Amino acid sequence: MIRRREFITLLGGAAATPSLLWPLATRAQQPAMPVIGLLGSGSPEPFAGRVRMFRQGLSDSGYVEGGNVAIEYRWAEGQYDRLPALAADLVRRRVSVIAVMGTPATLAAKAATATIPIVFYLGADPVEVGVVTSLSRPGGNLTGFTGLSVQLGQKRLQLLHELVSAAGPIGLLVNPRNRALTETLSADVQAAARTLGRQIQVLNASAEQDLDQAFATLARLRASGLVIGIDPFFNSRSRDLAALALRHAMPAIFQYREFAAAGGLISYGPGASFDDPLRPVGVYVARILQGEKAADLPVQQATKVELIINLKTAKALGVEVPATLLARADEVIE
Repeated sequence: MIRRREFITLLGGAAATPSLLWPLATRAQQPAMPVIGLLGSGSPEPFAGRVRMFRQGLSDSGYVEGGNVAIEYRWAEGQYDRLPALAADLVRRRVSVIAVMGTPATLAAKAATATIPIVFYLGADPVEVGVVTSLSRPGGNLTGFTGLSVQLGQKRLQLLHELVSAAGPIGLLVNPRNRALTETLSADVQAAARTLGRQIQVLNASAEQDLDQAFATLARLRASGLVIGIDPFFNSRSRDLAALALRHAMPAIFQYREFAAAGGLISYGPGASFDDPLRPVGVYVARILQGEKAADLPVQQATKVELIINLKTAKALGVEVPATLLARADEVIE
C-alpha cells in the first residue's frame, strides 16, 4: 500500500516531469485512422489485380493499408441487386470515402449517400448515366475516371464488319442486370448496324452457364461474329471469353488487350490493361483524404484508344485482315 505522503511525492515528481505524460496524451489526441470503402460489382478474385493497383495509387500518395488507412471491401459477387444494401452498409459505417468499380456500383453508391465522397471508374459516360452533371465540374460528392468504353461500341462493330465478310448476323453480348449500360450500348450498336446493313442478335449473359448458351446460340444462328459488351462480369473474364471464341471459331471483338493476347481476334478500347485504371482512383481517394473535395476534382477520361489484332487467330479462323486495317493497328500479335 502506498502511503499518502509517498503518493503526493510521486504525483509531484510526475508534475515536475510532464514529458512522462506526453505519450499518453498524444495518443489520446491522435485522429482515428481513416477508413475507405471499396464497392465492387464482381468477385474479389478476378479483380485482385485492380485492387492491387488501387492500393498502389494510395501508396504513391502516402497511404498504406493497415498502416495509416483501413479499407472495408464489399463485393456483390455478380448479384447487382445486392449493391444498394452493400453501399448502405458502408454509409452506416461512416467511411471517409467510397471507391467504386463499374456503373452498377456507382449508381448504388450515389443513391446511398449525398455527403460521403465517391470516386468511380466506369466505362459509360458519367454525364449520360446521371452520375455527374459535368466532367470538368462534377459538383456534388462524386468524381472519378471513365474509359468511355460504351461509346466505342459502334466502332467495335465497324471494325468487326471490316474483318468478316459472311452475311450472317452479328451477336452482341450484354449483361441484362446492367440495365444502364445495356440499353445505351444496344441502341448505339443497333444504329451502327442499320448503317452497315448488318443484323444484330442481342444475347444475354450474367452467369458462367449463360456464356456457353450464348455461344451455342451463335452457332445455331450461323452468326458471322460477336461484339462483347461492357460489363464487370465480362471485364473480369477477358481470357475466358477469348478461349470460348477460339473454341467456337467465332470472330469476336472486346475492349481489353488481354482478350486479343489470349487468342481473341481483335480488341479495341482504352490504351491500358484491365487492371491499370484503378491506380488513379487510388490517387484521387488519397487527395480527398488529404482535404480536397470531390466536387473540385474533374472527371478524367481515357484519351488513348488502342487497336490490337491477333493475326495468328485471324489465320486460324480464315479471316483475311485488310492491309489498311493492319496499318492502323497499334499492335499485331503474330
